[in-house]
Amino acid sequence: MFPPAKTTRDAFAPKELAPRGPFLRAVQAIGRVYSVRRKIATAAAALLALGMGYHVVFGQNGLIVYEQKRQDAKTLDTELKNLERENDRLKGHVDRLQSDPDAIEHEAREELHYTRPGEVIYTLPPDPPSTGAPVTPPKK
Repeated sequence: MFPPAKTTRDAFAPKELAPRGPFLRAVQAIGRVYSVRRKIATAAAALLALGMGYHVVFGQNGLIVYEQKRQDAKTLDTELKNLERENDRLKGHVDRLQSDPDAIEHEAREELHYTRPGEVIYTLPPDPPSTGAPVTPPKK
C-alpha cells in the first residue's frame, strides 16, 4: 500500500540538514526553554485575567459597589419625590392660610386653641402608650 505518512517537519526537512549530535541537543534545549517560557507566560496571563476579574467585581468601583450605588440612587430618588410632594402640600397650606379666612380660623382653633365667645373646649388627657401588656385596674 502507501508508505507511512511523514510529519510536517520530516516532509520538508532534507535528511542532510536535520540537526545531529550536540547541535540536536542545543535545539532540543532551546525548545524546552521556549516551552517553559510559554507555560510561564500562559500562567501569568491567567493570573492577570483573574486579578482583573476580581477588581472588576470587588474593586473600588466594581460591580458590587455599582449595584449598591444604584440602590442608593433609587432610595434617594424616592425620598426626593416624597419631599417634593410634601413641599407642594405645604405650599398649598401656606397659600390657603394667606388667602382663606376659614383656613386661618381653623388653624387658630386647632393649634392655638382659640374659641368664639360662648364656646367651651374640653381637653382630654393623651392616651397612655400601649405596651401590649394587659391593663390592670388600680388597687384601692
